[in-house]
This record gives sequence, structure tokens and C-alpha cells, in this order.
Amino acid sequence: MMKRVVRLISGLNRRMMKLLFALALIAYIACKYTNLDCFDIVVSPLREKIRDLEQSFSQKYPPVKFLSEKDRKRILITGGAGFVGSHLTDKLMMDGHEVTVVDNFFTGRKRNVEHWIGHENFELINHDVVEPLYIEVDQIYHLASPASPPNYMYNPIKTLKTNTIGTLNMLGLAKRVGARLLLASTSEVYGDPEVHPQNEEYWGHVNPIGPRACYDEGKRVAETMCYAYMKQEGVEVRVARIFNTFGSRMHMNDGRVVSNFILQALQGEPLTVYGTGSQTRAFQYVSDLVNGLVLLMNSNISSPVNLGNPEEHTILEFARLIKSLVGKGCIQFLSEAQDDPQRRRPDIRKARMMLGWEPVVPLEEGLNKTIQYFSRELEHQANNQYIPKPKAARMKKGRPRHN
Repeated sequence: MMKRVVRLISGLNRRMMKLLFALALIAYIACKYTNLDCFDIVVSPLREKIRDLEQSFSQKYPPVKFLSEKDRKRILITGGAGFVGSHLTDKLMMDGHEVTVVDNFFTGRKRNVEHWIGHENFELINHDVVEPLYIEVDQIYHLASPASPPNYMYNPIKTLKTNTIGTLNMLGLAKRVGARLLLASTSEVYGDPEVHPQNEEYWGHVNPIGPRACYDEGKRVAETMCYAYMKQEGVEVRVARIFNTFGSRMHMNDGRVVSNFILQALQGEPLTVYGTGSQTRAFQYVSDLVNGLVLLMNSNISSPVNLGNPEEHTILEFARLIKSLVGKGCIQFLSEAQDDPQRRRPDIRKARMMLGWEPVVPLEEGLNKTIQYFSRELEHQANNQYIPKPKAARMKKGRPRHN
């Protein structure tokens, strides 16, 4: 009984407590000064109300596997409250590992991981990786960095610092505690490629002073740092070159082609295509990427690995597909964006042969899931529930790119 009272007092706010005590007092007085045996009649609904309130305050978590001490890993995910990081958090938590998420919430959102808060295997730390971090872990998934053009171009110096100093700090941590580090690199290291499709041996064609250079070159330097630490200090590193990814928890205003087109179509606005729309991209669903990241982390492959969908589509084809799935909208052509890569498709033979990995979620299935997610977000907005935009988007609107 005492445990129930303690849980009640800790879970309910003061106003609710006052209401419950007032009702109990009224019930007591009514029974004391009448000859009716009404105590049970009055109090029973109160007991049911208390049970309902206790259940509403009890946290329910997604199902988590049990792992023995020797199989359970302590895993750090930088940028773990972001789009990809939060899905990776879900997988690793449900697999039974202890997960620590580090995020400064520049583009990440607490609501992406709030369903794990309070779980004994989960910890959330508000921290910027540009500052050193001291923690004991077995594996580090280094995902921290703005990844959409408006966000990383809003503050290019911050983007460079995150990808250089932040990566240096995480490599230093990996060295100190003997952890393995996986760097979430990007297909942007290939720039506007002259080799198609892009394999891991291609060195890239990048403009080092262009508007996207803070991200492109930042990731290229991050890869260089990883291999310097591997050769000089013996740090175990894994490098994933991630191609275009989409899915739920994307920011609606992040400037990426998928979110742009879906949001425009749902709102009945023209789908804006830059240039002729002949630029090509290869889109993978986020669950496929997360599976690839986990496989790569637990593999013996230290050289870079492409993770993407080899199924290539033009931007115009993609706009038409989203238009047909949503059932409304039209296409509007605008002038071509600067340094927008013309062709982008991964060669994933290495991932297939050495990881046994390839995308399995069909494009239309993934798009339908993402459209449903965006529809719910718009419905929340229509109900006057505030949904925060990425910090950079709130401060300054950047021009979308076909990223």
C-alpha cells in the first residue's frame, strides 16, 4: 500500500492531489453524517481513477531483448537524436545494448528518442562533440554533423568544427578507452563525380571552396583523421559512405529532395525541380541504412564502404512519383543550383560481398511510410501543436538543394 502511495505522490501533480483529497474528504463526510452505507459507492470510482492515473504515468518501452553481460555492449551514438541516429538508437536498444546518446540538438530533437528516457539501458546527454567527452564505451557511432544543405551551409565554420575537431575528440576517446569507432561519412566525398557509379576506390571531384565545401571537405578530412589514428595509434575504425537516405523523423524543412517534394505535394504546392531534373540520385530507406551501419560496425572491414541504393532515378522521375503517391501537386522548374552533383549512384558490390548487405525496402513502400509520417506532422501543426524546425532553419531559410 505504501509503495502505491509513493508512486501516486511522485506521479501526480499537486492540483490533481488536491482534487483527489477533496473528493475523499467529501466521501468521508457524506458517509459519517448519513445512515447510508455509501462509502464503497463513492470511493470505488476514486480507486479506479487512481489506477488509471498510475497506469498513464507508468512508462511503456518498446520490446528489448535480454543480452548477457558478455554480449551486451556499451555504445555511444553522437548525433543520436537526429534522423538516422534516432533510428540507430532504436535498433541498438531493442537488440539489448546499453546506449548513450550525445546530441547538442542543433538539428536533432529530443522527441526522436524520448520514448527511451528512463530506461535503465539508455542515457541522453546534451553535449557538443567539439568539446571533449569522457565516458566508458565499447563502440562509438560518430554521426554528429548537420547533413542537409541549408543546415550545414547556415554555419559553415560550425560544420567544419563538428567534422574535424568533433571527429578528433571522438577518435581520442576511442583511443583512451579502446573502443571501435564508426564514422558516418557521406557520398558527398565524391563531389560531382566523373566516375559512375561511384566505388570506394574513386577519390572524388570536389570543389574545395564551393558552398558545399564545409560539409564535403569536412567529411573528407574526418576520413583522413580516422585512418591516421588507425595507422599511428591502432584505433579500430569503420567508415560508412552514406548515400541519400529518407524516412520518418526527417525534418520537413531540411532542404532535402525527399522532404521538399513530399511537403510541397501534401500542401498542394508546386514541386520545385532545379535545372532540367535530369540529375540522378539513389534513395534508400532509413531502416536499410541502419542495418548496414550495424553490420559494418561488427565486421572486420576497415576500409570505406558505400551504403546506398543502386537503383538510380532522375530528380524529375522522383518528383512525378511523389506527385502520384500523394495525388496532388504540380512540377515547377527553377534555375540550377550551384555545385549540385549531376549523377549520384553507389557501387555496393563491396557491401554485398563482404557484409551480405543490400537495400530491401522498395522505394514506393518507403515513400508511403514517409508520406504518412509527414501527414501526421502536418496534422499536429494544424491542431496548433508546435513542432520545432531545425535550429538553422528557424534562424535563416536556406535554399533547398537536390541532396
